[in-house]
Amino acid sequence: MSFANTPLQFPCGLTMPNRFLLAPMTNRQSHKDGTLSDEEFTWLTMRSRGGFGMVMTCASHVSENGKGFEGQLGIFDDKHIEGHQRLATEIKRFGNLAILQLHHAGMRSPKELIQGKPVCASDNEKHDARGLSFEEVLQLKQDFVEGAKRSKKAGYDGVQVHGAHGYILTQFLSKEINHRKDAYGGSFENRMRILFEIVDEIRSVCGPDFLISVRLSPERFGMDLQETKMICERFIAEQQIDFLDISLWDVFKMPEDPTYQDKSLLKHFTDLNYKGIPLTVAGKIESANDVEKLLNAGVDFVGIGKAGILHHDFPKRVMADSTFTARSIPVSESYLQSEGLSPKFIKYMRRWPGFVEE
Repeated sequence: MSFANTPLQFPCGLTMPNRFLLAPMTNRQSHKDGTLSDEEFTWLTMRSRGGFGMVMTCASHVSENGKGFEGQLGIFDDKHIEGHQRLATEIKRFGNLAILQLHHAGMRSPKELIQGKPVCASDNEKHDARGLSFEEVLQLKQDFVEGAKRSKKAGYDGVQVHGAHGYILTQFLSKEINHRKDAYGGSFENRMRILFEIVDEIRSVCGPDFLISVRLSPERFGMDLQETKMICERFIAEQQIDFLDISLWDVFKMPEDPTYQDKSLLKHFTDLNYKGIPLTVAGKIESANDVEKLLNAGVDFVGIGKAGILHHDFPKRVMADSTFTARSIPVSESYLQSEGLSPKFIKYMRRWPGFVEE
């Protein structure tokens, strides 16, 4: 179908064999200390076997106090490297790219999972979070860079810097959340400073052949659509990253802000001139028809979430059948187990309304 099965080369020189990314998904399967579990290994490597040309880990926290959920895979300590080596090696064995997502939850860290209060760009009463000191901001940057260095040492092809969904880097980007008075707050340039400094430093220490991407979400958590597009344009101009990942929640919806409803949310991003930087999007992509629409609309490859949970081999099915649609929900526990989900992951999926049969 269309060109979903054609390879895509990134600016760093690496090539993915098709246009399917397993989107980074919370699954709560790893050990309490952040080390890899057999369950998470099975879940991710099964997707590589199923034909995802790029397999990305769940959000992996770069600081111990940046943990975002129970059972999160960590990258904040050298003790994590051994498990990541095992995972990256097996993902790559099928000829696909292995990418680790670097993450810090910030004010969204559940208090019971961390020491002390959650941290944020500024004090945040709603989340009972404290603002980081200037020195702590510098340490946060370094934590992201060290996470990237560990990822490279473990054999990953690259990393994604998680700047979306209201986590710590979104908290810096958001004018509603970031009320700092120093170089990392106030003006738009200051609010995006930490994100660009992290990317530049990762590029510097990991080299030109290491894949670096950034994930952004243009809505919610005080994010402004126009500012998000300006961040994209700066990344495109600076040519330091290998792809932009825009999480739209629903790839076919209109913007929530009436100011920007002159066109679809997707078109706001496909209308940008990417100058050779690939674009991927995610959000309710569930059929071969959805994939084809997006690739024809100017998206370079697609991020698959829910459909990748339901079908470990979603890419193979789509490439073989232009009418394929992911099965409808709810599905049984036994079905999800057959698709490589552990009881812990299935329990988490019960939080999604109507996903798992009662």
